[in-house]
Amino acid sequence: MAVYDDLLAVAEAKGAGYLVLLDPDKQQPAETQEMAVAAQEAGADALLVGGSLLLTNRFDETVKAVAEVASVPVIIFPGSPRQVCSHADAILFLSLVSGRNATHLIGDQVVSAPLIKEVGIEPIATGYILVESGRMTSAEFMSNTLPIPRHKPDIAKAHALAAEYLGMKLVYLEAGSGAQYPVPDEMVREVADYVSIPVIVGGGIRTPEEAHRKVQAGARFVVTGNVLEGSGGQRLLREFAQAIHWKEAQPT
Repeated sequence: MAVYDDLLAVAEAKGAGYLVLLDPDKQQPAETQEMAVAAQEAGADALLVGGSLLLTNRFDETVKAVAEVASVPVIIFPGSPRQVCSHADAILFLSLVSGRNATHLIGDQVVSAPLIKEVGIEPIATGYILVESGRMTSAEFMSNTLPIPRHKPDIAKAHALAAEYLGMKLVYLEAGSGAQYPVPDEMVREVADYVSIPVIVGGGIRTPEEAHRKVQAGARFVVTGNVLEGSGGQRLLREFAQAIHWKEAQPT
């Protein structure tokens, strides 16, 4: 089964899917590998690997280390066209549809597409939408684009629908790493009601309760990353998985 189809099946069965983001800059490959094991044991449905800015040269090594222990899909979440390797199962083929920087709309994609074809991993076309989060994030700074205002769900809806009409398979509403505020529930709800493709929400989601609200608003997938670092991370992993997999908590 293709990774995309597998993700949809998981979200349907569990109510929503839980994706854990692993940043190669934050840990050594062996430590990231340990985190990957903990994440999937806690209930993560897929592991995302990538970052907006790579300060090290261990991307390939990290993806390989994660893939060696993974029993769930390993998906590249690329911050640049350089983040492509054969050890992953798939890659989010992102187009920053909320911006007007042609490099991130199509330029980077032209560079990375032949590399993706050569290594043979599955591309999952994704409309990437940055949402104002209370402070400038790495993704916003590095892409040199403006995020969609938090109080303007109509703008987000129009961009998401354009992504769908362009043939993209997912819409990713992103507050950004280290966001002060997550994507508003109302924006998630209005976008999810307006498009027929699944919505991913990430950035600034610090509690399982917040994650659950995103799912109840219509998110099919929720991403967490920074909040899992440090003490208590493994406990939080389980709590996030339980909050996101709401169907599993329903009485039979």
